[in-house]
Amino acid sequence: MANLESSALLKHPDGREEPAPEPKEKTPAAPPEAVPKPQQKAPPAAVAKGPAGWTADGLPVGHGSVVGEPVGRVQWNSSLFSCFGRNDDFCGSDLEVCLLGSFAPCVLYGSNAERLGAVPGSFADNCLPYTGLYVLGNALFGWNCLAPWLSHPTRTAIRRKFNLEGSFESFTRPYGCCDGIVEDEQRREQLEQVCDFATHYMCHTCSLCQEGRELRRRLPHPGFDARPVLIMIPPMEQTMGRGA
Repeated sequence: MANLESSALLKHPDGREEPAPEPKEKTPAAPPEAVPKPQQKAPPAAVAKGPAGWTADGLPVGHGSVVGEPVGRVQWNSSLFSCFGRNDDFCGSDLEVCLLGSFAPCVLYGSNAERLGAVPGSFADNCLPYTGLYVLGNALFGWNCLAPWLSHPTRTAIRRKFNLEGSFESFTRPYGCCDGIVEDEQRREQLEQVCDFATHYMCHTCSLCQEGRELRRRLPHPGFDARPVLIMIPPMEQTMGRGA
């Protein structure tokens, strides 16, 4: 008890004793005001950009490009008047194409259409109508003037499929003229179709041969069923020699 009473008294330097002040009640501290967090800006929504243009077969200009840049048109593998083709691995095939175009254009046209359509057995469906127009044109007019009306869409389809440079663009490119028409896909394609017909009508045999060379270098024949053959070569006989 004495300890408790002495602990409740405070001694001054002059010897006086005073009761210790009662402890103040602690008031609960007010909770800190919630600091508003900075609002995070939502990423801007991707704006759908329309295609810059379209190729002749309905595909976007950037179709097939890794970086999304417009894909430029490529040139034909051989020129229109390269009758014997090029001196490479296809030299024998080019000579065959030249002979077929000169003496049997119906066979070459049927082969081109079958290879382009990739439909086995469609050779007769294309060769027979061409033969009828070929015979009728030579019988009535003395030259093959009706078959090009049937065959010229094949040239347009080849040009569109492989994004090849057309006759109109190749003719105007060196001179730098008609840039506005070349950049307009729709107008350029209309002129290219007219040039495809004119090429078949004026240089029919050469156009068939050029298309045949292009297709043979790019597409396999649909009737050619090539299967890889695995050849196992036995290891050579090994002998163990004794050291000296």
